[in-house]
Amino acid sequence: MGYYFQLLRWNKPSGRLILLIPAGWSLWLTPKAPPSLFILVTIISGGLFVSGAGCIANDIWDRNFDKQIMRTKERPLANKKVSLKAAWIILILMLFLSLFVALSIPQESRNLCLLLASLSLPFILLYPSAKRWFKYPQIILSICWGFSVLIPWAASESSLTGGLTLIFCWLATIFWTFGFDTVYAMADEIEDKVIGLNSSALSLGKKSIKTVSYCYILTCFSLALAALNANLGLIYWPFWLIATLGMQREVFLLSSRAKGIKTSGLHFTNQVKLGSLLLLGMICSKII
Repeated sequence: MGYYFQLLRWNKPSGRLILLIPAGWSLWLTPKAPPSLFILVTIISGGLFVSGAGCIANDIWDRNFDKQIMRTKERPLANKKVSLKAAWIILILMLFLSLFVALSIPQESRNLCLLLASLSLPFILLYPSAKRWFKYPQIILSICWGFSVLIPWAASESSLTGGLTLIFCWLATIFWTFGFDTVYAMADEIEDKVIGLNSSALSLGKKSIKTVSYCYILTCFSLALAALNANLGLIYWPFWLIATLGMQREVFLLSSRAKGIKTSGLHFTNQVKLGSLLLLGMICSKII
């Protein structure tokens, strides 16, 4: 059972949280916020199932490459602790569970959510292969993450007429995802280059850290505009300021640390904390 949890990455909560955080931003920026318990449970469940499906699709695509990379060689498909047949079965199960969650959404929102979920699926399944043919596969992942904003908004509001609040929340998620996944890709730069895989870290080269900094600036700027349009209270802004400064501090630390798995992993974990801090500010603004 442990190997199946590893296949789904459910043994690594940071990776699940970093998908659910933008969904939380979306839900707490909607006019109907705070969201109902049912909507919260539905979005969290859907996020777990969809991210699980994405991780399995990634490992199926990359099983022969993963065994050549230090960070991934112990993944269950790469070390053959889980069979390819079992992985396909669990992938299909995750997709069916995701569909079940989408069908449980109230009728007034269901069709729009199903449409958005259908539009997201090709990107989720395409992303793992993008490393082979696209210089910036992190852009594909960012689009996938963007749906974690659109679907919760649609589930809550029964439409995507969120105006500037929704647009800026979506943009913040796109920039944030490209930033943190570029850092994540830095851990594999040398090995990716040897075996011929692409990443934004490789494509940007020496400009990668500066690009990450710009991405985080645009993330926080976009969330500030989203918050202003959503009329969040003054209590939100100290959280926003700390998170904004924290993201730039993380970029500064990237420049002073040797690149590697530990550096990228620590940066990833700290982005979860900073994204959660922004979400906490939104929640406090709505309930206090």
